[in-house]
Amino acid sequence: MKITSVETLRLEEFENLLWVFIKTDEGITGLGETFFGPQAVESYIHETAAPLIIGEDPTRVEYLNRKLFNYYVGFRGSGAETRGTSAIDLACWDIWGKSTGQSLTQLLGGACRESIRTYNTCAGYQYIRTNKGQRSDNWGLGGNAGPYEDLEAFMERADELAESLLEQGITAMKIWPLDPFAERSGGSYISGPDLIEGLKPFEKIRKAVGNKIDIMLECHGLWDLPTAVQIAHAAKDLNLFWIEDPIRADSMSVWAEFRDKTTARVCGSETITGVWGFKDLIEAKGVDVVMLDLGWIGGLTQARKAAHLAEANHLPIAPHDCTGPVVYAASTHLSMAAPNALVQESVRAFYTGWYTEVATGLPVINNGFSRPPEGPGLGMELLPDIGLRKDAVRRKTTIGDI
Repeated sequence: MKITSVETLRLEEFENLLWVFIKTDEGITGLGETFFGPQAVESYIHETAAPLIIGEDPTRVEYLNRKLFNYYVGFRGSGAETRGTSAIDLACWDIWGKSTGQSLTQLLGGACRESIRTYNTCAGYQYIRTNKGQRSDNWGLGGNAGPYEDLEAFMERADELAESLLEQGITAMKIWPLDPFAERSGGSYISGPDLIEGLKPFEKIRKAVGNKIDIMLECHGLWDLPTAVQIAHAAKDLNLFWIEDPIRADSMSVWAEFRDKTTARVCGSETITGVWGFKDLIEAKGVDVVMLDLGWIGGLTQARKAAHLAEANHLPIAPHDCTGPVVYAASTHLSMAAPNALVQESVRAFYTGWYTEVATGLPVINNGFSRPPEGPGLGMELLPDIGLRKDAVRRKTTIGDI
């Protein structure tokens, strides 16, 4: 089997997403995806990556992953090159599964469990749908697109939100009410009144449902070390399940210092690339829960290595997903196969909302537990006419172009 073409697709409605289609001479097409900076990723894929992989066997996933990572100067970080490599890698795994009639879970060694516990990241329907960036002015509030405007809910009615999730059997939730204060100060200061205000949603939840639900505090890497420690100490009586990305994931020794100064579990980081980055974080003893993103780490090839590394160090993993449906599906496969998978992230405003407008074969969530779609490979596809939309931007590189 040989790769004959690489195609990309992005939609103006979803300005942060890029989908990749790897086509073969046996008529099998693999589907991949990544998030953020899609035009830059698109350029990398067609100008650099496609000439390196066209004509190759797509089922040689390790070989192709290393070929893209090690191309001369190489790169480290979740920039356009790594995001493009991640999407290509997912598509090759999809082809491998389809060509052998096996799901990604089976290719990874088979299921370790029947389903994986999920938590709800409390985003709304319009959350970071535009390319304005990851800021509070891009939270997409006020859309009233359906019953699960969970971001607005955690800011205004966190107690009711927790009760709603528990009614669906979802026993964990993640919120980020402190972000606006970090943006205001550059992450170097939070006033006493602002800290009290920012922790109110957690207090409402505990008052309403006690410890029936686990709560994660997402910090998006916005704080400096002293302020992150201040926040952790102020929240110590709230029984947080974890504090996620309290500081930027660029200095592992600082993560270790933060972990030494708080009693809460520390989770991170979706922004780290490759097994090498997680090696540094784990060796520094900077984390209790390893969070990786299949669309940013370098694909499933790098994610499974990071999962094995975490397992060897007796640490759980928690695959990240607050982006697109393909990475979400691939993440559930990893969560099924990895013995040290703790919990799988999901966004109910997404999987009941816009995911259904672009894809079929989504992961199934029942009573707070998730399982991947059935079928070979990913077990999912984009809707067949999605490339015909008026806002679709398509680009293709074939064997004749190189």
